[in-house]
Amino acid sequence: MRSATDRRPPARGDERRDALLRSLDEHLQESSFESIKIADISRSAGVTRSAFYFYFESKAAAVAALMEQMYDESIVATGHLAGDGTPADNIEATIRALFAAWDRHQHLYRAMLEARATNTAVRDLWESDRESFVPAVASMIEAERAAGRAPDGPDAEPLASILLELNDRMLERLARGGGLPRDEQVAVVVHIWLSAIYGSTA
Repeated sequence: MRSATDRRPPARGDERRDALLRSLDEHLQESSFESIKIADISRSAGVTRSAFYFYFESKAAAVAALMEQMYDESIVATGHLAGDGTPADNIEATIRALFAAWDRHQHLYRAMLEARATNTAVRDLWESDRESFVPAVASMIEAERAAGRAPDGPDAEPLASILLELNDRMLERLARGGGLPRDEQVAVVVHIWLSAIYGSTA
């Protein structure tokens, strides 16, 4: 999914845009989002500062464009909900895949947290991306209820939205440091998902 703040739809083989994103990614692995200057990104990419603004309205918008990869990996992770395992297995596989995506993109996630705190368009995009997963989770909940494997409960869509917000909050907690160790967080999140949907962890 493309960033709503990305000014120019990339043509296939658009090397300048790709070079800017590679440069930003490399800088984020070594420095904080706040400390990186657009001039540094442009210089490392071998383009002018004006070229940066040809593609992105701001540094935050460029970070949002980089996050597309993590968004795509989150789509793949959500697909585990429809797996052939038990509900517990499928949900655990989904949560673990999301956390694994975070492991691969920690520097991007931390930058996105900073970007969404200061940029309304990026914050709206973040919320929209998360809400885009609600229908798939809600559909799974409704299917489990219809099959008699899960009891009736709150409307599936609000429940799905809150469970996804829980994932978001736990990943943010990891990014900022502190709290429970990673594996314990995964176990607790899986427990909450199972309890909310099935009334137990069975």
